[in-house]
Parts: sequence; structure tokens; C-alpha cells
Amino acid sequence: NHFLFPVIPTADPQLQQFIEMESQKQRFQQLVHQMTEVCWEKCMDKPGPKLDSRTEMCFVNCVERFIDTSQFILNRLEQTQKTRGSFSETMSD
Repeated sequence: NHFLFPVIPTADPQLQQFIEMESQKQRFQQLVHQMTEVCWEKCMDKPGPKLDSRTEMCFVNCVERFIDTSQFILNRLEQTQKTRGSFSETMSD
């Protein structure tokens, strides 16, 4: 049995850019959702009409740590990919 793969025409650059922007928006929304969930659980003792200064400071610190951690992970993944890329290139030489 042969499977026939449809020929996909080269996408319009504007369409590609739109898709990339929408993907970035979706990733950002997922990140904000995760951050909100983590920090809400960590900092909110009892919901009320206003945040007290301790809770507000907890949120600020939590968000900053979440961003730092996310950036650290992204940087580590990029380094790993670069290292693997260089390694596979030297192996193929």
C-alpha cells in the first residue's frame, strides 16, 4: 500500500506571519494562565475586595520568580539545541 501525501503549496508569507503571531499569542496566554494559577495558589489565603500589601508583595515576587525560571529554562533549552546541533554537524563531517 502506498500513501499519497497531498502537495502543500508554499504558504503566503503574510499567512505564515499571521500564524506565527497567533501561535505566540497562544503561548503567551498559556504562560499567563500557568503563572496566575501558581501564584494565586501560593499567595491567596483568603479572597477579599482588596489585596493587602503582604499578598501584593507575594504576587510580585512570585511573578518575578516565574519569569526568571521560565527564562532560565528557555536559555538552557537553546544551549542544549546548539550543543546537539554542533555535535551532530561534527559527526557528519
